[in-house]
Parts: sequence; structure tokens; C-alpha cells
Amino acid sequence: MTSATNTREIEAQALTDDANLLRIGHAMTRMRLLTGRRMIGRLAILSVAPGLELSHLDVLDVVRRAELTGEVTVGTIAEMLRIDPSRASRIVADMVTRGVLRRKASQADARRIVVILTTLGQRLLSEIQAQKYSVIGSIFADWTQEEIESFSLLFDRYVSGYEQVFQARLKETDD
Repeated sequence: MTSATNTREIEAQALTDDANLLRIGHAMTRMRLLTGRRMIGRLAILSVAPGLELSHLDVLDVVRRAELTGEVTVGTIAEMLRIDPSRASRIVADMVTRGVLRRKASQADARRIVVILTTLGQRLLSEIQAQKYSVIGSIFADWTQEEIESFSLLFDRYVSGYEQVFQARLKETDD
């Protein structure tokens, strides 16, 4: 066992003595179970494109995000989802068949094929957003504006810290 592991275990034990941190830890577990079921995505699929799979939503999200910085290829999708390129290719082919994505020649290099969202793909992304905001709105319906603002800032700070810790831990294992 490394000293970093020992330190983390000691810190974890100290943290579990704090009731607030215990409550946060339990809430994280409950949230993970809820988001793991991907209810928002399931509702969006039922509304817009019955028959799609949840993995298709991951690809749609990658295409949406990657389009902001340039053209999207199957390789881009594979890299961002951390899946094998052949699996990404099969998923994209299925989504093209279902009319959610379209392939076209790259404007930068006609030898390269890029992936773009179709109107149906854009509708599905819009429905996911609508479902998400509907759920969030329901949760915060009886909160004051000040509570919502405070929570939004603190939650963003929490998630940012979580991302930083995760990246640091990944770096530790790579070194």
C-alpha cells in the first residue's frame, strides 16, 4: 500500500466522523443510482425516437460538444467515449440508419468523412434538455430564488472540485 493510499484512508476515516460529510456522501450515492438509471434520457427517447438506445444519447452528446471545436469523425467519437473505433463505427452506422446522424465529406479534406446531427438528432437533444429542465424545475419549485442561486454556485464549485480530484488521481496512477 502506498503512502498516498494510506493518507487517503486516514483522511476518509476523519471525514466520516463529520455528519455533514456523511450526509453528502449518502446523497452522492443516491444521486449516482438515480442518474445511473438515466431516466431523463429514457424519457427523451420515448418522446422523440422510440427504439434508440441510451448509448446513442452518449454519441449525440459527443457530436454536439465536439462540433463546437471542429469537424466530428468516428475517431473523435471513439476517443471522447473511450471506446474502440470499430464499436464507435457500428454505433454511428446504426444511428445513420435511424436518421439521427448523417455522414458527409469533410469541408477541410474531402477524403475524410465527418458525422453531423440530423434534424431528428437535434430534436432529440432538445427533448433531453427539456426533460432535464422539467425535472430540475420540479425539484426547485418550492425553493426560494436565493436558495437556487446559492445551490447552483455551490454545486458547480463541488462538481469542479470533484473533477479536479478525479484528474489528479488519474495522473497519480499514470505516473
